[in-house]
Amino acid sequence: MNFQQLRIIRETVRQNFNLTEASAALYTSQSGVSKHIKDLEDELGVQLFVRKGKRLLGLTEPGQALLSIVERMLIDADNIKRLADNFNKVDEGTLTIATTHTQARYVLPPIVNAFKQLFPKVHLVLQQASPVEITELLLLGEVDIGIATESLTNEDNLASIPFYNWKHSIILPQDHPLAQLEPEQITLEKLAEYPIITYHGGFTGRSKIDLSFEQANLQANIVMAALDADVIKTYVELGMGIGIVNDVAYDLERDHRLKQIPTELFGLNTTWIAVRKGHLLRGYGYEFISQCIPQADIQSLKKMAYPDE
Repeated sequence: MNFQQLRIIRETVRQNFNLTEASAALYTSQSGVSKHIKDLEDELGVQLFVRKGKRLLGLTEPGQALLSIVERMLIDADNIKRLADNFNKVDEGTLTIATTHTQARYVLPPIVNAFKQLFPKVHLVLQQASPVEITELLLLGEVDIGIATESLTNEDNLASIPFYNWKHSIILPQDHPLAQLEPEQITLEKLAEYPIITYHGGFTGRSKIDLSFEQANLQANIVMAALDADVIKTYVELGMGIGIVNDVAYDLERDHRLKQIPTELFGLNTTWIAVRKGHLLRGYGYEFISQCIPQADIQSLKKMAYPDE
């Protein structure tokens, strides 16, 4: 048994049992992948994959049991490399962060700037994705840190801490009838009278928006849904509707043609920072989290990430 065989088992499952895709992902030949699988099965004396001819259809019961062990072994092997790097190269390496557009565009720039001044040799990768995709990337070990409002607290294999709380705000053209009202004068009933542009389902507190209208027995006229606030604001400027966005997603200088109105109508939201349990985060990774949340209890986060220690 060797690590290449273990990587092939994991990658074959990740590629939905397509050996061509698995071999491409591992930069090896399909025949080599097939041979490694057969050699491992012969060594263990059990069949790991359900087959139909030469095609793999899924995992057998022994294969399913083995997969969880393989995942842990490969994570631990990666942790050993990270541990050595923590002592040998304390300020060099790569930090990969998955987050949504709103966080990347409006929240993280000053944090990233401060972090890069502290760790100029660290290659920082900022990957934009949906909350569900961020969770999957964390669980697959493809990113070090995830930042999102939804999904991160629903997975037992992730350790999460609150980043910041926020509320939605209303964005509309300066000459819109609602722009002349005070915030407390804008009700759900008034909003329901106009076409609304807001986030796609599963993004940036959209569920809170839907729930608020539902509880008020109102039908929101949502004419367009988008993945990020910049797109929403673009179509609000065109007069296609009023926008409901994260309250941080307003730039007074860039968005001067629009008016932002704070609102309490959709409740409080929390954006979270998460890491995968068992994934050894380099020291500068925890420093990035400290830059995000100066008051964060990093030791508590480490205990959540390594509950067996």
